[in-house]
Amino acid sequence: MGSIQLLAVLVSALVSLTSRADGLPYAPSFPLRLAEAALARTQQAVTYDGRYVRITYPGGDVPSHIGVCTDVVIRAYRQVGVDLQREVHEEMRVAFDAFPQLWGLSRPDPNIDHRRVPNLRRFLERRGIDLPVTGDPADYRAGDLVTWLLAGRLPHIGIVVAEQSPGGQRPLIVHNIGEGPELADVLFSYPITGHYRYLPDTGKRLAPDQLGATK
Repeated sequence: MGSIQLLAVLVSALVSLTSRADGLPYAPSFPLRLAEAALARTQQAVTYDGRYVRITYPGGDVPSHIGVCTDVVIRAYRQVGVDLQREVHEEMRVAFDAFPQLWGLSRPDPNIDHRRVPNLRRFLERRGIDLPVTGDPADYRAGDLVTWLLAGRLPHIGIVVAEQSPGGQRPLIVHNIGEGPELADVLFSYPITGHYRYLPDTGKRLAPDQLGATK
């Protein structure tokens, strides 16, 4: 086989790996990379601390040794090149009244807005894919974001990863519920309030049936 024919075979193989039977491309590897970034967070020593801290903008972060559940999400996204501080702030600048008015603010505050679960939920509803909340573990894919309500009053958020519970019954979650970022079997341990998928590709987000395999 000549070099040209070999190149043609390799290109054909690559296309077959990145295309579905219906001709549409599989979603980029972003969800898996996000899930892997979330797993990497579990190797960091973080004290649960949600204090208000003035940070730079954009690209700001609280000290690396502290954080809450939202900081797991923010840091995982930042590791794959997405600054949720900036994206949430820009959305709130143009639609502040559409976001929860729970903190007595009259304008966006880039120091804290993105670190609040209700704000992240509204941002994801507006700019991500707002997915159904179900009891079927197969509906939750690596890279998805899930929110819960703890003790009937505390909003919480975590990232679905590819790892499974014993017997493959449920996908595991990376979250920080008080002991730092951890991998845990908690998908259905609390009432789920939201299920989202955010693929920030300059607005070219894929519908759920176009996502291909993300596990």
